[in-house]
Amino acid sequence: MDHILELKQMIADLFSAQKLAVLSSFGNEQPYASLVAFAATDDLKYIIFATTRATRKYANLSSESKVALLIDNRTNKERDFSHAVAATALGRAREVKAPEKESFLEIYLEKHPHLKEFVSSPSCALLTVKAEKYYVVNRFQNVQELHIQ
Repeated sequence: MDHILELKQMIADLFSAQKLAVLSSFGNEQPYASLVAFAATDDLKYIIFATTRATRKYANLSSESKVALLIDNRTNKERDFSHAVAATALGRAREVKAPEKESFLEIYLEKHPHLKEFVSSPSCALLTVKAEKYYVVNRFQNVQELHIQ
């Protein structure tokens, strides 16, 4: 059980240190990747991000909710091969509506207060990914899996 707690702590530390994630969605018979500003709940069950409804990613998520999110701490230096940590979250994305929207929005704005005007726009959607599992890679080839329940 200590191993799972250590893995959860590694993910929490990574999420705390990073502001951007790579979102992989699928639409028009092809994958699509985009950068998103993200926040996560303390229990790691939900990853929160925002986008305008006019984006390709929003259209993709409207037709296929399965996504992957990559969060990593690479520095683009050689030492990344032994020191970088990357977590891939697999789950399903959905737009958050009232009444639960306020609690997710609070978590998101705590990490990204500079995006308050953006997320307050009527054209902006707040989304969550309900994480089902994480794959965490560190020390270049050490892969660990965490199932979220």
